[in-house]
Parts: sequence; structure tokens; C-alpha cells
Amino acid sequence: MKTATSRKPTRVKSFPTLVRRIGLTSIAVVVVGLQATGCGMKPEPVVPKPSVVQESQPGQPVRFAACPQFFAQGIAPATLPAPKQRELCYEAFAVLHSGETRTPVFVAEKLNRQAVQDADEKRGDKFFADARLPRAERAELSDYKGSGYSRGHMAPAGDMPTPAAMAQSFSLANMVPQSSIQNSGPWAKIEKDTRLYASRAKGDVFVITGPVFDASSTTIGANQVRVPSHLFKLVYDAQTGRAWAHWQANADSTKAGAPISYGELVKRTGVEFLATAPQGD
Repeated sequence: MKTATSRKPTRVKSFPTLVRRIGLTSIAVVVVGLQATGCGMKPEPVVPKPSVVQESQPGQPVRFAACPQFFAQGIAPATLPAPKQRELCYEAFAVLHSGETRTPVFVAEKLNRQAVQDADEKRGDKFFADARLPRAERAELSDYKGSGYSRGHMAPAGDMPTPAAMAQSFSLANMVPQSSIQNSGPWAKIEKDTRLYASRAKGDVFVITGPVFDASSTTIGANQVRVPSHLFKLVYDAQTGRAWAHWQANADSTKAGAPISYGELVKRTGVEFLATAPQGD
């Protein structure tokens, strides 16, 4: 009768050995995935790759070579070159950011019927400081806390067509300190009316939104984020060649009013936002 041969017990590799075998990168990916999906935790906002960030050089025009699709004819506004300006490309909008004011100089979008139909994403509320910007040039969440101002979207969350775009719209690089009453009242109506127009347009509608500062502009927070005196939203219908702009004081008392012409917007800001003058200007 044969006797059973004893088997050697199977050795379980230690965790350090596993790390060496499969690599630290793989472990990191697994851990991040578990953190994002486990226990009901929400994933972090999807931020574009750093390769789409470009610092504007003094004396050189702003180009947005990585995302020209957000501008009529692919040409960005002819803003005056300034230090600490950076071009940021997101999935559904582009931002020219100022490290001096810690706000956008302007934010550009392209809307059309399909884009508005796709913009039915559940609103997120996870604001974040965009780590692609140098710490000394950006706003932080703490700057807005207790300031009395809301974090006002320049590219509205309501325009965002995908979950990633929605998450990206909550970057503080897309925000200005805005009157809460204005933000939720007349300004929200302007945003809604712009989407309604784009949903009925026969082609692309380019929208450029931004803050205006004056000599008396105050700041908020330790990083001295500047508070705009006014906000503007330029709407340009590329199919008809028509353009108009909304101009509002950044104040609780602001009421909805008639839009101004493109020529008047250029006069007030000193910026040619379009490469070709629209009809009527």
C-alpha cells in the first residue's frame, strides 16, 4: 500500500513582494478606483490634461491653439497681452485666466441645437481649485467662504453636455465673486434665454462671458480675488451674422434690461471679441 506523499504548504506572497511584482502604478490605480467607487463616494471632478494649458506670452496674441473650436472662425478675442494670463481648455469651454485677478478674463463656448439638447446633466456642486494653475495665481475655496459672494459660473453648469463637462464647470477658474441675488435672478434668466436662442438657431452660436473691473473693485479672501463691477455675455450667431451683449452690474439691485450692441460692448471694454464685425455694427 502506497503512503500519501505530503505536500508543501503553498506560500502566500507578502504584500511588498506583490508590489514589486505588479508595480506601484497598478496598485495606485486600484486604490484610486476603490476610493472613487467604494462606500458610495463620488469620483473627483474630471480635469483636462495639463498639456492643454498654455501661458500667454507678453506681446503675443492669445491663440488657444488647443481648443479653437470655441471661437468664431477659430480666432480668440484680441485682448491686450498681460502677465500671468493662461489659456485653459476644457471639454465644453475655454478660459483665459488672469493670475492677477484670480478670475477669468473671459470664458468662451460654442452652443447649437444639439449641444443644448445634450445639456441635460444632473447638476454637480463640487467646486474645486484648478491644480493646473500655480497656487499663487488661483482662487481657493477658502477665498469665497464667508465672503458674501457666490461662486458665479461664467460658462454655466446648465450648458454642460456631459458628466465630465459638468464636473469641469465647477473649477474656480470658471468663477467670479458674484452677487447671489443677481446670480440666481436676472443673470440666470440671461443664461436660460441664451440656451433657448441656441436651441432654435440654424447653426453655431458663440458665447463669450466675462467680468469687468473698475478702479474701486474690492477683493475677497487671502488670495485677494477681485470682485467685478459688471458682467457681460456676448452672443454671436454665426449663421445670421448677428451679435448682441448683455451687460449687468454685479449688484443685488440689478434688474433685467435690454441687451446692448456689439459695438457698444467693444466701446465699454476696449476689446474686439470677434475677428469679423457682425451685422449691424
